[in-house]
Amino acid sequence: MRAFNYSRADSPAAAATLAAQIEGAKFIAGGTNLLDLMKLDIETPLHLIDVNHLGLDQIEATPEGGLRIGALVRNTDLAADSRVRKDYALLSRALLAGASGQLRNMASTAGNLLQRTRCPYFYDVNQACNKRQPGSGCAAIGGVSRQLGLIGVSDACIATHPSDMAIAMRALDAQVETVKPDGSTRSIAITDFHQLPGNTPNIETSLTPGEFITSVTLPAPVGGTHIYHKVRDRSSYAFALVSVGLILHKDGSGRVAVGGIAPKPWRVDAADALLPQGAKAVSERLLDGATPTHDNQFKLTLVERTLGSVLAQARDQA
Repeated sequence: MRAFNYSRADSPAAAATLAAQIEGAKFIAGGTNLLDLMKLDIETPLHLIDVNHLGLDQIEATPEGGLRIGALVRNTDLAADSRVRKDYALLSRALLAGASGQLRNMASTAGNLLQRTRCPYFYDVNQACNKRQPGSGCAAIGGVSRQLGLIGVSDACIATHPSDMAIAMRALDAQVETVKPDGSTRSIAITDFHQLPGNTPNIETSLTPGEFITSVTLPAPVGGTHIYHKVRDRSSYAFALVSVGLILHKDGSGRVAVGGIAPKPWRVDAADALLPQGAKAVSERLLDGATPTHDNQFKLTLVERTLGSVLAQARDQA
């Protein structure tokens, strides 16, 4: 790990201002991803801004009947919150499917959304990676790509986004609230928060330099049966080959978001509309335009079968 300077912010706006003023600065909360990347020389920040003492660790009701989740709420606390378990069960289940208990105790809401890909070529500094070093190429293309993406990818990157929580947030239509270095604030729809790679896979979110996440807001509960199912190589502490987050209503309508297949949580409104027709119709629409590799072509079938299983489970519970 390389040497770095350290400071502690005393307000969200001050954190954003400091990050904009100091080249190479990074925010640090739980550090469950950032510190690993620093040890491997993948992330080399010159300055860390500690944001753990900003009072952003509360979950509060909004006037619209939803919830505002502070950026520093730990994953364990969010999953265990009685309101989340009752009205946003998809989120609780997705969180509990991720990482380990020790990591969930430290990982923050904002940090979960911002975690970097688990592509093995990104993690190997001896391999070409456009995320890590723009313009260097993508060793994953033509390499071992079993765990990597098949839709929303590009000729520059086929990495997937690793977050379980983000899949649930996408299905729940969350909003990401931020503050900029000039003190202005904005709300970003979760669908617009994570960016597809295109020719700039190193740009992973719509955040501007120094912009700091303060909270994530959930709209009023939509009801329905909530299911999160994660297919992985081992039963714990493994990233998804395919994951499905589903909200299903008694009339057959609902929402579905899929992980493990794209650079961002994957949801298609037109696919949601096909839920009454079953898993095959939904999967075909979700995966329209997919460009699988020889190694990950099996995910096309796995998405349909996983969704079929999840739909059957949700109907049994309805």
